[in-house]
Amino acid sequence: MRTVFRLKLSPVLLIAFLLWPLSAVQAASPKKPNIIFILADDLGWTDTATYGSKYYETPNIDQLASQGLKLKRYHNCQNCQPTRAALMTGQYGARTGVYTVGNVGRFEWQSRPLRPVDNVAELPLDRSTIAQQLKAAGYATALFGKWHLGEDAEHHPAARGFDEAIVSNGKHFDFNTNPQTPYPEGTYLADFLTDKAVDFIKRKKDGPFFLYLPHFGVHVPHQAKADLIAKFKSKSPAGGHHDPTYAAMIYSVDESVGRVMKTLDELGIADNTVVIFSSDNGGVGGYEREGIKNRASITDNAPLRSGKGSLYEGGTRDPFIIRWPGVTKPGTICDVPTIHVDVFPTFLEIAGAAKPKQVLDGESMVKLFRDPNASLQRDAIYQHFPGYLGSSEGTWRTTPVGLVEVGDWKLMEFFEDGRLELYNLKDDIGESKNLAQQMPEKTKELHAKMIAWRKAIRAPMPTKNTDIKLAGEGKAGKRKAVKKSE
Repeated sequence: MRTVFRLKLSPVLLIAFLLWPLSAVQAASPKKPNIIFILADDLGWTDTATYGSKYYETPNIDQLASQGLKLKRYHNCQNCQPTRAALMTGQYGARTGVYTVGNVGRFEWQSRPLRPVDNVAELPLDRSTIAQQLKAAGYATALFGKWHLGEDAEHHPAARGFDEAIVSNGKHFDFNTNPQTPYPEGTYLADFLTDKAVDFIKRKKDGPFFLYLPHFGVHVPHQAKADLIAKFKSKSPAGGHHDPTYAAMIYSVDESVGRVMKTLDELGIADNTVVIFSSDNGGVGGYEREGIKNRASITDNAPLRSGKGSLYEGGTRDPFIIRWPGVTKPGTICDVPTIHVDVFPTFLEIAGAAKPKQVLDGESMVKLFRDPNASLQRDAIYQHFPGYLGSSEGTWRTTPVGLVEVGDWKLMEFFEDGRLELYNLKDDIGESKNLAQQMPEKTKELHAKMIAWRKAIRAPMPTKNTDIKLAGEGKAGKRKAVKKSE
């Protein structure tokens, strides 16, 4: 005789039993990593201890580097606005029209032989931002800090893919915000922005989220908390780093990095969060060696040449540190040339997000994150600056110029007179020996490559200035004419 056993399940248990395979698969599938991008403003390549400073103190940034990967040849534009446009769109300035800050009237180019290309001051509305792409992929998105790509209703980051956005720059104390946000009297901007960032992380801890934290520090005006200034006043200068207020500003940015890292640890989400620290252009320094007048150096980018506003390495090479647990190996270094337009496709790959309709000029760096000795498919990075960045007394941080970097080689073409400068950055990181005359074949090869890129991307060139005026004419009367060769 056969005995039949019948198992009675309640409706709730029956539903749970039927759904178990699906829930088990979902639990086993990896979560999309959170992405945090912390961007300093005007912080030079050597302005952290991990990149060589013996004066500034950056224990949290140093810790991040010891836990992740450090890029040694990452580049941005020569000043902030074009870098931010490239980061948000994945496109070179020749496509967005954003080459510099504001309009071409900022500097008295009328005394020069070329008329600069007009600058686009706000991020074009027909471009998709990285925030929009990540939001479409299921990410909560937020920006707290400097946007610099338009703050009206259409251009504000809240209309460009960021679920939450508070914009502030211009002052470090008694600052304004857009939208208006209350804060206690005496609050330091870097601390305020970090408060907002930490609060966002806590609220979105279940992820995935994309947090963009673009600090205004260490941009002018140079203002810092009194106790931190006192900390550095008795410290001896080293390697051109000497200013206690600037050191205190760096320390506040470093504290921000530390608070973010601590929050991730406390919430138990550090292992599933990509943290990146970088800066937007070179440090404000190195001008005296270039003969640039009335442009005070607050720091020094040595061994790199020049500083912010220049397309020599001191003006464009920046720190870039990434910690991605399980992907980047702790304490590793990568020497492959990379550039701002690579960040957009990198974030897309990290998030598994779709590409936008617009052309992307960069290449994902994820391959390098996994193996610092890997090679990218492309073999060159480019810069195109069809304008002027002045100083005073007839000196310029840069005149119109383009460049290409291929491996250890860098070629610059100055558009006013067609001058070519060729450097081997491995042997001459300070760009002190122009090899263009000694190596005509290499110069010709790289110049042809640059011209072909300009043609392919339809990069506009400055035009001849047919009405050259005396320097200062119309402002302070006639002054000594600026020579075309300067």
